[in-house]
Order: sequence, then structure tokens, then C-alpha cells
Amino acid sequence: QVQLVESGGGLVQAGGSLRLSCAASGSIFSINDMGWYRQAPGKQRELVAAITRDGSTNYADSVKGRFTISRDNAKNTVYLQMNSLKPEDTAVYYCNAELRPAATFRRGDYWGQGTQVTVSL
Repeated sequence: QVQLVESGGGLVQAGGSLRLSCAASGSIFSINDMGWYRQAPGKQRELVAAITRDGSTNYADSVKGRFTISRDNAKNTVYLQMNSLKPEDTAVYYCNAELRPAATFRRGDYWGQGTQVTVSL
């Protein structure tokens, strides 16, 4: 069974930093794009950053210059380094991966359980 497990959320003061990690586990044939989304109370889930298998990245305008996405293909892990955090970054952050499980080879979107990031003034 394929799972995405996130870690690294928490409470931080404005201007601080956090690093999120997300590891895909289980029997996986391949992983294509990976990314981070977030959802604040009363708002829709939005893309924060995404990265292709070869390392090309894409960021939401609101986080450009402050957040950095990276991945370790050997560990099936994606990271999100968040610097200069603002109160408006407060949300539940979800990891996403497009992958093919070894059992089915059927490509699909998988999600982590979410990790809370709270930025205080």
C-alpha cells in the first residue's frame, strides 16, 4: 500500500523558517511530479510549489523567493523549505505525488494526511 507521510509542520513566529518533508512509502514503480498544496480555513486548496522528476520547479506567486521545493528521488522524498514566513502562510500543508504503484502500474494522484503550519505575529 502506497502512503505519503509528511513531517515538519508546527508553530513559528513571523519571519521564521520551517522545513516540511514528505516520504512516499510502499511498493512504487515510479514517481513523476511531486508537490505541496495548502488549505487555509474557509479557502480552497491551492498549489504552493511543484517539482518534476528532473528537477524543474513551479511556485505560487505568493511564495516565490521565500519557499524552495526539492526532492531526493533515491528516497522518494520531497521537501519544502519555507523562509520568511508570514501569518498568511498559516494553513494545512498537503504533499502530493503522481505515481505508479508497482502492484497496478496505474498512474494516480496520491495525497498525504496534511501537516499544520501556523505562523504567529
